[in-house]
Amino acid sequence: MIISVPRSLIVTIAAVFSAYHLVLATVSIDVPQSRTPYLFAMTIYAAATVISLWPSSRPRMPVWMASFNVAAAVAMSLLVTSQLPEGAEGTYGAWHTAAIGTLMVITSTRRRQTFAWLGVAALTVQTVAWQGVGALLAYGGLASVLWVAISNTLAYSLASAGRDARQYAVAEREAAEWRAAQDAHLFERQFRLGQTSRMALPMLQQIAASDGELTGEQRRDCLHLEGSIRDEIRGRALLNDDVRREVLAARRRGSVVSLLDEGGLDELEGADRETVLGRLAAAIADLRSDRVVVRTVPRDAAVAVTVLALSSANEGTHAALGQEPDDDDEDEIDLWLEIPRPVHTTSDAVA
Repeated sequence: MIISVPRSLIVTIAAVFSAYHLVLATVSIDVPQSRTPYLFAMTIYAAATVISLWPSSRPRMPVWMASFNVAAAVAMSLLVTSQLPEGAEGTYGAWHTAAIGTLMVITSTRRRQTFAWLGVAALTVQTVAWQGVGALLAYGGLASVLWVAISNTLAYSLASAGRDARQYAVAEREAAEWRAAQDAHLFERQFRLGQTSRMALPMLQQIAASDGELTGEQRRDCLHLEGSIRDEIRGRALLNDDVRREVLAARRRGSVVSLLDEGGLDELEGADRETVLGRLAAAIADLRSDRVVVRTVPRDAAVAVTVLALSSANEGTHAALGQEPDDDDEDEIDLWLEIPRPVHTTSDAVA
């Protein structure tokens, strides 16, 4: 859960503090020797505060605005202190020290810490030059420095907390993705084991019942079963009941059939996939070749599936052994078939 403070609330609190300094300046309007520079300093402060607190989509204060605030701090110090008489410590005549501190805190909060330090540094130098080091305590200059230091500390702490929160969010997302991947692997493994068990259990029971003494027909059935299990692993998207039946029939005729699914049919669903697989089953049903290779095509191609049928010089030898022919054998191409990917017209897409 993320707890956030509305920006309007922060701006309102800053505006109230800033207005309070102007109220103090108004209350002590009789303290300065001349009111004109005093009022001019109040106007500069009000303008700088309004500009700094004005709603903006950019949380980071522009450089020109931060520079204006520093200039305003220097001008306010010179204008106010030039008009304060001796013994003004007990009045609110030196309102500018707290006002400059508030303005620099706003500048620091809007991610211009360097300019904020320049502003309080100018206030400190001017105050010491005006009344000495003791004036920093007497007129609140030291408090303004402390305010800026605290705001800097809070800003860095919040930025660090924000970075940590983002890192934790990334770590949580990665952990969730890892968990999902592990669950998917576990489900797939369990599914494969269950499917293999269902397919192989009758034959395993038959082998156990005969103490491993199998007839030639049973041995061939074992080879066909092994091929069917391999199809479910390497070519699952190429299978439906018709394709399974025709592939098994082709193997019983002596063909070595390889189904290779490389993800080319993942986007096909329902009738589109059944159309492609129906053409594939019909193509395999007419084949008498030694070797048949069925492969999906990447999804950005117009072809969905390719079928390659080959006949070798040593006909039937490899099939009888349940092996694929060597690449060095002289093969003849019996069939090269490209099954197109279903294309939907604009009217179909709209419908």
